[in-house]
Amino acid sequence: MSQNCSILGDTFHSDMLVRFSHCDPAGIVFYPQYFIMFNGLVEDWFNQGLGLDYARTITEQRLGFPIVNLQCDFIAPSKIGEIITLALKLERLGKSSMEITVACSYKQEERLRARFVLVAMNLNTQRAQPIPDDLRTLMLAFQQGQLDINN
Repeated sequence: MSQNCSILGDTFHSDMLVRFSHCDPAGIVFYPQYFIMFNGLVEDWFNQGLGLDYARTITEQRLGFPIVNLQCDFIAPSKIGEIITLALKLERLGKSSMEITVACSYKQEERLRARFVLVAMNLNTQRAQPIPDDLRTLMLAFQQGQLDINN
């Protein structure tokens, strides 16, 4: 999904091409497509930012991270062919949940801001569970700006 990923301090950045499939007939991103991009961003963050295999987390560890709360401000439209940058910050890490903010921009022009809460869910029981200690350690290091995928 992403073109280029990097970590700058405590923020994971992912560049994404706005594709035809993201857009409405006017050639701008149809707003629900951003929510799909958010899922892809979290997956890229796990894979490329935290160095984990997201697919394995879901299929073998049976641990998922559904969004349980979402707030989004749409500031300006994104258009087909643009490469937008999504910037993810881990704002809060709870026992079984995490609050994430995302800023979307194109050439330093702000396009949207979002804040959402993900919950660690046991996919077998479909109940919230504590975030595993190894994952919590990685997330805390990321939050404190101590992970670097660029080197």
